[in-house]
Amino acid sequence: MTAQLRIHNTLSREKEVFEPLRPGKVGLYVCGPTVYDFAHIGNARPVVVFDVLVRLLRRLYADVTYVRNITDVDDKINARAQETGRPIDEITAETAAQFHADMAALNALSPDVEPRATQHIPQMIAMIERLVEKDHAYPDQDGHVLFRTSSMPDYGRLSRHSRDELIAGARVEVASYKEDPADFVLWKPSPEEDGLPGWPSPWGRGRPGWHIECSAMSAEHLCRGDGPKTFDIHGGGQDLIFPHHENEIAQSRCAHGTEIMAKYWMHNGYLMAEGEKMSKSLGNFYTVHELLQEFPGEAIRLALLKTHYRQPLDFTKDGIREAKRELDGFYGALRRTADLPSAETEISPNAFEALCDDLNTPLAIKALHDRTHILNTMLDRGKSGPGGDTEVAETKGGLLAIGEVLGLLQQDPEAWFKWQPPAAGAAGGLDDDTIDALIAERLAARKAKDFARADAIRDDLAAQGIVLQDGAGGTTWRRG
Repeated sequence: MTAQLRIHNTLSREKEVFEPLRPGKVGLYVCGPTVYDFAHIGNARPVVVFDVLVRLLRRLYADVTYVRNITDVDDKINARAQETGRPIDEITAETAAQFHADMAALNALSPDVEPRATQHIPQMIAMIERLVEKDHAYPDQDGHVLFRTSSMPDYGRLSRHSRDELIAGARVEVASYKEDPADFVLWKPSPEEDGLPGWPSPWGRGRPGWHIECSAMSAEHLCRGDGPKTFDIHGGGQDLIFPHHENEIAQSRCAHGTEIMAKYWMHNGYLMAEGEKMSKSLGNFYTVHELLQEFPGEAIRLALLKTHYRQPLDFTKDGIREAKRELDGFYGALRRTADLPSAETEISPNAFEALCDDLNTPLAIKALHDRTHILNTMLDRGKSGPGGDTEVAETKGGLLAIGEVLGLLQQDPEAWFKWQPPAAGAAGGLDDDTIDALIAERLAARKAKDFARADAIRDDLAAQGIVLQDGAGGTTWRRG
């Protein structure tokens, strides 16, 4: 494969050819969850998008380090602990485990490194100390430390807003302890008597501000050694451009004296649900955990990938159902070739070029449909002619290769078609053994020419969402 990876860089607002800072070695940092509640589908979109990017990068480069953090110290977590009366450590451990399970169900790979904020307090304090020493930050008498935005002339470059515009737009917190309304908190006091988490520091017992954690952890895990404190790609949702990523850039560049923090900045677009902003009051606030009780994870993943990552996405349950039908088609072709191995095949050039063109997943998904059509056509023609089985095996391998980089087609086809919502099984739906027994009974009835009984079994199964498919190799079934 010779296509060059091109990605849209939020910093330049242009699509650029990707060139690693260190030949053959790629470092990627993506902002992860704040662990206080179930992840909603908007949280899942960047996880899936950057999972595809990581899969693609690993096809292009031998050494890829993927870092995604966990924020386990935050005012939202503190508020949840106060609401529930539960210990903070218990909430964060449980929520992080839920997040991992939900993302695994979406076929998202685990990051190479998953640093937690609470495990990097010394690095944050050291970074803040450097900023104070360089006059880029200042403490107040109450234990706050603020970043001095006026010390960075091009503050606002990522978001394309000047400091004055940000202040005029009321997008900053005005507080008495600030020299300037645009300054932001690096460290905040945490009196022990308030029951808040805190750590000793030169400025008293306190806890970090939100922005400093990612600057400290990305430097720790992607910029080791004596080289420049910069790395290749920083990713996240569009909502993080300001203030989070803008402030990360400011404090990282000023602390390390670098021209850039990350060479490329990638942001996925906003997500709506059922045509409106997600809201519990509107009934369209979807957590991944809830959706997984109704739909298979791969269908949710495909629904997220059918829209280009930089475009706004209107996420709907009907969209998941359509994605499920598309996956039924892909898996159906694979089930027809269950008796044949798949050849080791490179991803098709059209799919590869689509993904290298700023992760054009819609075009790559079209390549999946095209390859499935070719495979089905071969099978319909009976794989006739010299080398027929070899050609089918290569086509099957090509289909799986596209699926692998998209994080799709990761299951055995039979398991895919036998999937049922967890609630359906708990409610007493037909289990696999019962269905297989009824199919065997139907086959016996047909052999005995008892077609009325055979049809009755098919109809009874259909009424319970079980679709039978008769073919030359026997009868297969799927849950409708």
